[in-house]
Amino acid sequence: MATLACDLRTRDADRVFARLMMRAAGDANDSVFACMIATRAAGGGALPAWLGLEVGEFRALMAHHFPAVSPDVLSAIDAGPPLVRARLDERDELVQLMLSHRADRSPSESWMARVVATACMANDHLWQDLGLWSRGELTELMRRNFPALAFRNTKDMKWKRFLYKQLCETEGIYVCRAPSCEICADYHACFGPEL
Repeated sequence: MATLACDLRTRDADRVFARLMMRAAGDANDSVFACMIATRAAGGGALPAWLGLEVGEFRALMAHHFPAVSPDVLSAIDAGPPLVRARLDERDELVQLMLSHRADRSPSESWMARVVATACMANDHLWQDLGLWSRGELTELMRRNFPALAFRNTKDMKWKRFLYKQLCETEGIYVCRAPSCEICADYHACFGPEL
């Protein structure tokens, strides 16, 4: 199991992750959702309450992925930073982009698109904003849930940048960056030449 880098609450996140995985239903997305929820419960990541989903959607996600999980796990993630209302249209465009490339293997692809799009509104690397424990987990979830879209990322572009680039190209704009990228410490690494 991966560990949270530089996070003082690693044990808390690991504990929540283990409790969720004991109740996992066997869906391919169980582990990444458990990681996001565990990180969020330990105070990490940048997702708002309920991972950015409506409460009913979040409960459906939990019933699908972690049936019979103890309610005290959920109480730790019912608060958080609000989603900026001015960016809801932007989030919806990202959701539509991902859903138009979904694998159609699991109902959780719809939840995943909403959660990933919500995390794109935050200011760090997408995998960190999601509360994942490595960039590789993000790459795997993109390939599993949105394979046709992930296949287009031929130069291993950072995922947030890649998603916004896809939106911009749809609009006919070919020089594009994610709105939160300019404040990131790794801006030059991401916006240097692709390998």
